[in-house]
Amino acid sequence: MRHFKGLAYPYVAWSFALIALPLLLIVLYAVTSGDNSLITIHFTLDNFRKIGDPVYMNVFAKSLEIGLIVTLICLVMAYPLAYIISWFNDEIQSILILVVTIPMWINTLLRTYAWVSLLSDNGLISQLLGIVGIHAPAMMYTNFAVIIGLVCDLLPFMVIPIHTSLTKMDYSLVEAAKDLGANNFQTFRKVILKLSLPGVINGVTLVFLCSISSFVVPVLLGGRQYMLIGNLIEQQFISIGDWNFGSAISVLLAIAILIVMSLMRRIDPDEKGEK
Repeated sequence: MRHFKGLAYPYVAWSFALIALPLLLIVLYAVTSGDNSLITIHFTLDNFRKIGDPVYMNVFAKSLEIGLIVTLICLVMAYPLAYIISWFNDEIQSILILVVTIPMWINTLLRTYAWVSLLSDNGLISQLLGIVGIHAPAMMYTNFAVIIGLVCDLLPFMVIPIHTSLTKMDYSLVEAAKDLGANNFQTFRKVILKLSLPGVINGVTLVFLCSISSFVVPVLLGGRQYMLIGNLIEQQFISIGDWNFGSAISVLLAIAILIVMSLMRRIDPDEKGEK
């Protein structure tokens, strides 16, 4: 094995160049000020203090609100779907999971533009409602449009982890619960739901973190005036050119992601079992 250790060196160098080094630069920009040349800079925490401005705090609050709503909707939709898929044999399950993941093969930008054509004032939904005499309200550039777009984009990330937990479950425990007199609801609540909890936790974590950091969907469906954390970071780097403040927000978001993942691992029964 010692002879093969040298094969790992190119991978380590590649990882450092593409992952570790950019992260170190972001941290450096976050705690410094000056131009982007890294020559005339001095260390400061003003970039983090700036985040406390009410304007930016509203962006964080809005991102948290949208993230929680999207996560809840995805969970309510994904769990029954994953549970129903798990009833079928392995071959049918593979086909159904393929159907769920097919939208992920299409570029996010294209999927979002499809929703633009559906939700616009002269879109397909408005035309269909007009045929039956219903005046469609404005749907584009609203919370509704952003939530719909994010749910459509992130739903597979909730279905797949839950389905994986359900398929790995020992169904002899379900049969034992029924033999002991538990009804269907009690069996689901005390056995199936608890055994599938790791998948639920993984799905919730993925969907929540992706929703609060998304920037393509909010821009196209919410308009340029719609601002979430991902849009704020993109604005600071691309439009305004304030790399230092943008890096500070990125660092804060990364810390928040690590905290959420740590909390989710603490309530994950599998993680507790391993400890």
